Amino acid sequence: MKQRKESHDATGFRVGIVVAKFNKFVTSKLLSSCLDGLTKHGLKGEDIEVVRVPGAFEIPLVAGTMAKSGRVNAVICLGAIIQGDTPHFDYICAEVSRGIGQAALDAEVPIIFGVLTTHTIAQAIERADPTKFNRGGEAAKSAIEMATVMRKIKGEVGKFESDKSASKNGRGQVRGKR
Repeated sequence: MKQRKESHDATGFRVGIVVAKFNKFVTSKLLSSCLDGLTKHGLKGEDIEVVRVPGAFEIPLVAGTMAKSGRVNAVICLGAIIQGDTPHFDYICAEVSRGIGQAALDAEVPIIFGVLTTHTIAQAIERADPTKFNRGGEAAKSAIEMATVMRKIKGEVGKFESDKSASKNGRGQVRGKR
């Protein structure tokens, strides 16, 4: 049985970040701690692409497009959806969650859900605070870990496919004595 060791070394990776401008007082903190987390783990500034979108609802489209571009090993989605007095919160949370998940499956690239969904402004501020919950920094670590996992799996799948085709061609087969 193979067990994979978790790694947070981001050297050589390229990461995209999609961040909502709405609730900027929260998302700017998420972005700052996310960038700190990425650079502390070996990513260079030129290997990080940040795209700002109007609000959380727009995140999945841009994240999916970025993931499919082939330019990045992972995409991090950052936003803050804070509950108000109407059901709008529920619709936006559901669609953003669904959209990010679907984009990751379609692109086969890790797309990290770093979108806060909170009942109050105080909860959002607390979760964005790097000295408390540090959700931006946690999203960075998740992106690095998932990019590492996907790189290993895809490398092993490629190796497996090579071994399989070699077997079909008669190469690489173990032959018994006659």
